[in-house]
Amino acid sequence: MAFALRELQSVFVAHLVDGERPELIAAVAGDSIPAAARLRVHRHHLFDSLAIALAATFPTVQRVVGEDFFRKFARLFVAANLPVQPVLSEYGANFAAFVELNESVHALPYLADVARLDWALNVAFHTADVSRLEPAELEGLSMGALAAAPLPFVPGTTLLHSAHPLDRIWAASQPAATEGVILDGNGARLLVFRSGEDASFLALGESEGVFAAALIEEKTLEQATESALCADPAFDLPKVFTRLLAAKLFAATQHK
Repeated sequence: MAFALRELQSVFVAHLVDGERPELIAAVAGDSIPAAARLRVHRHHLFDSLAIALAATFPTVQRVVGEDFFRKFARLFVAANLPVQPVLSEYGANFAAFVELNESVHALPYLADVARLDWALNVAFHTADVSRLEPAELEGLSMGALAAAPLPFVPGTTLLHSAHPLDRIWAASQPAATEGVILDGNGARLLVFRSGEDASFLALGESEGVFAAALIEEKTLEQATESALCADPAFDLPKVFTRLLAAKLFAATQHK
């Protein structure tokens, strides 16, 4: 049976994802290796390659559940979520939602948030870097001008909220970790950002998280401070601002 190119592509994708298509097998030449076996090689390679790509993007999830379980779990995700773009670093944006809805991992209620942290780190790592705001740029600015100015974070920055201690789970999952983690009732607010040639995160308190969220929403420094003070009247703006500035979280003014 002869196929037009677009029809061949469609039936080939269906064969890889949904199972064998006899009409495609009949159209594929076979010799010492039967046509069906040749096509199974393609199917195995597709699923295995995408599972490996997901493991690279979600390393903390893989360490939590183990390599064997992750590979099987990732193949389930691949079967229902083929890439729609050619860049593998952009593949897996909905993996955390898939984790959250999958009953096989409900015994690990924090796993979906771990996936969100891995994804945020992936986004930050692959975002083009920009110049960072230096303290010298603020010299000469009046308090009024500074208060009214938006202070954008560097591109690729994400604020994560979780009911689970994500920072401690992440630390305990690293290859060099020597201690486990106590899954107490303390949640986490993490500001994930590009840091030099890598990606990192900063753990925030409640009012710090409110302050960071307001800045992400492009509120001015004054507006962000007011929001943080509503959450906690003891919010210390100089201390928090100095901490974020030292972490080089703000983009230089020419990148506003």
